[in-house]
Amino acid sequence: MGIQLNKREKTVVSAVAVGVCLLALWYFALAPFLSKRQQLRRAISARTQSLAEIRALQAEYEALRRQGALFEKEFARREKSFTLFSFLDRLAGESGIKAKITYMKPSSVDQPDGPYKLSLVEMKLQGVNLEQLSGYLYRIETSPNMVAVKRLSVTKTGKAAEMLTAVLQVETLEI
Repeated sequence: MGIQLNKREKTVVSAVAVGVCLLALWYFALAPFLSKRQQLRRAISARTQSLAEIRALQAEYEALRRQGALFEKEFARREKSFTLFSFLDRLAGESGIKAKITYMKPSSVDQPDGPYKLSLVEMKLQGVNLEQLSGYLYRIETSPNMVAVKRLSVTKTGKAAEMLTAVLQVETLEI
C-alpha cells in the first residue's frame, strides 16, 4: 500500500525534507556551535582585560615596592635622634628667620599599619619677606630627611607690601 507520487510531488517532498534537514542541522549543530564560539570570544575578551588590569596592578605594586625600598634607605640615613621640631628650628636659624617664628605646635599621629608615626609641626612666621620664606621652604622641601610642607597659607602683613605672615604645616614620618 504505497503512495504513488508524481514527479512534482516528489520534488516538493524532497525540498521539504532537505529544508527540514537543513533546519535540524542549523538548530542542533551550527547554532550551538556559533553561540559557544561567541561565549568563548566574550570570555577571552574579559580575561584579556583582566590580565591587562593585573599587569597594571603588578607594575604599580613594583613601583610602590621600589619606592618603599628607597624610602627605607633614605629613612636609614636620617639621624636616629631626628625630630621634626628641632629640624625646623635649626633650619629657621640657618635661614635667618628664627626670630620671626610666632609659634611652633608639634603633634604626632600613630600609623595603624606600621611602626611609624606621622609627625606634624604647625608654625607661624610673621614679618618675613618673600625671599626669606621661599628660602626656608626650599630648605625644607629639598632636605634629605623626607620632610614635606603639607599646607601653606600666606598673607600680607601691615602696610609694608613686602612683609608676609605665613602659617605652614610640615610633616614627616618618624619611628
